[in-house]
Amino acid sequence: MQYRKLGTSDLNVSRICMGCMGFGEAGNGQHTWTIDEEHSREIIKRGLELGVNFFDTAIAYQSGTSEQYLGRALRDYAKRDDVVVATKFLPRTQDEIQSGITGQQHIERMINKSLANLGMDYVDLYIYHMWDYETPLYDIMEGLNNVVKAGKVRYIGISNCFAYQLAKANALAEKEGFTKFVSVQGHYNLIFREEEREMAKLCREENISMTPYSALAGGRLAKHPGEISKRLREDSYARLKYDATSKEDGAIIERVAKLAKQMGVSMTEISLAWLLTKVTSPVVGATKLHHIEGAAKATQLELSSEELSYLEELYVPHRLVGVMAQNTPDSVKEEHVWSVGDQEIDEGH
Repeated sequence: MQYRKLGTSDLNVSRICMGCMGFGEAGNGQHTWTIDEEHSREIIKRGLELGVNFFDTAIAYQSGTSEQYLGRALRDYAKRDDVVVATKFLPRTQDEIQSGITGQQHIERMINKSLANLGMDYVDLYIYHMWDYETPLYDIMEGLNNVVKAGKVRYIGISNCFAYQLAKANALAEKEGFTKFVSVQGHYNLIFREEEREMAKLCREENISMTPYSALAGGRLAKHPGEISKRLREDSYARLKYDATSKEDGAIIERVAKLAKQMGVSMTEISLAWLLTKVTSPVVGATKLHHIEGAAKATQLELSSEELSYLEELYVPHRLVGVMAQNTPDSVKEEHVWSVGDQEIDEGH
């Protein structure tokens, strides 16, 4: 396994971040492709054996049970100082807004709940899961600074935002003496490269690490055309993101399959090896042992400039999808909702 500094922080993270969205109790028939605690523990343990030290979860994942599974497994299999744990918080609910709960109070509530779920005193990276258009940015940044000062959070990251929003947030933090975002977790993979327009350039200039989600496009970049996994069959949100461009994306996926065959490696290795040339540490979901094993192997694979060009040249611009499409006027509006306790949020990833 290889390791890199996470932005301007002093965190050394593995080049593969284990995404824990697939861990937890499905509940209410949602996310039926998630796995139980026994199997989650096996995958977490295997990841640790392979050198993975970076784990990403969220309070939204399976009503907090993903955090609980991860926390218990790491307590049994690792030393706390040897791992980097990231979790994410949700925007304020309408009930909180109406009852006058401030952004600062909301963040404190969220981190306290996540720490209880994880069974930890602090998290290494606390991520603003999606932009909260109903809460002043100052309140968010001050609230995050407060939990850092309290020792509950070491560093902060952001997810599902536009480049101008990240730049604006860090400029405010610098002006006010608040902690700044050191990483961004956006939607980025070989068949969805819109982050290259502005975000990637901003991150290079400001030394902000990119740790993208959907690194394998919900499994599409790991499967030969026509192969259908349980995740591909049952993940309606991923279908929403990718079905509209399946023809264009399919041509790229065919090239991934062809190159993998030529090189005698898996499609996972090819797809992630490409992404590793662009970002610090992609978030790779795993619901089977071979998922994390294949991801770890990708860190040892080097692609030539000709092979990279071969994979890239068929890409065509895509429309924004998921959370990032919510504020795009001409986007297709279709609701996909998670239930988190008594709270519902639009799915981010």
